[in-house]
Amino acid sequence: MICFKKIALCCTLILVFKAQAQFTDQINSNRPGKSMMAFAVGKSIIQTETGINYFKEEHNLMNYTAKGFTGDLAIRWGLFKEELELLAEIQYQKDTYESLASSMTRSAVRQTTFGAKYLVYDPFKNYEEKVNVYSWKANHRFKWRQFIPAVAGYAGINLNFSENVVFQNSGIPEEKISPKAMLIAQNHFGTRWVLVTNLIYNKIGTEYASKDYVITLTRGINKNLSIFAENQGYMGKYYSDGIVRLGAAYLLNDDMQIDGSFGTNIKNTPSIFYGGIGFSWRFRNNYKEVKLPKPGTQSKMDKKMDKALDKKKRKDAVE
Repeated sequence: MICFKKIALCCTLILVFKAQAQFTDQINSNRPGKSMMAFAVGKSIIQTETGINYFKEEHNLMNYTAKGFTGDLAIRWGLFKEELELLAEIQYQKDTYESLASSMTRSAVRQTTFGAKYLVYDPFKNYEEKVNVYSWKANHRFKWRQFIPAVAGYAGINLNFSENVVFQNSGIPEEKISPKAMLIAQNHFGTRWVLVTNLIYNKIGTEYASKDYVITLTRGINKNLSIFAENQGYMGKYYSDGIVRLGAAYLLNDDMQIDGSFGTNIKNTPSIFYGGIGFSWRFRNNYKEVKLPKPGTQSKMDKKMDKALDKKKRKDAVE
């Protein structure tokens, strides 16, 4: 019984630590999916996420084929507060384009975006998971709190370089600068499942404005390996599509991760298939541990939620 109590106490301390800060013992990367997680990397943390993809694109109506490579780079920087993160995202593309009328090699920076993300609400902040040292069933019962997501907001700016027109098929040039906004929700189901939902309004106020979404479900296999499935949708005037992705990530150590993924879309105007690999790394030498707040500092929302769940907990403990 004494040994069991010690284990329970350690578990409680771990849960409390995870509830107070954005920083985690192991790197937390957005790769290999395209969704953005609600949590920031942590104050003073700098993290890079890179990848290279091979792709093939075929359009049945316009009778063209494009195949080549894209290179992605994202830099994440935790600044001022644990909840705040600055992001820079760049994508470079080089491919060979072939149609009935022409054949050419294209290369340019296809996407450049700068933005900031802020964690608005964390359901586990200032919340302590109480361990019942006398009941295994009570500790492993279903927890309704996991259906309440962490919520973050993102605002950014797309920068369009003149070279980008080589990838356009509509003939209408894009605006040089356009806003991007995103609502992010993240749920943790148990210790192995994570669900991330992104609702995106991209290139606001332009001809290429698009209302998009990304839904990513990740499953931890063991302490190093995780797999994911993802669905991404685009709903715009000139391009609407749905993409499905599958992949896996592997931790090399606490600060390095490698990943691989492949995906395809649901239409043939154009049809797209791609596969790629990636690498994530974080620099944390400047990180200073965040002090835990004193007990009893729960938010009003947390207190109301706890009162509502207490009845359910007492009923389950009796059963």
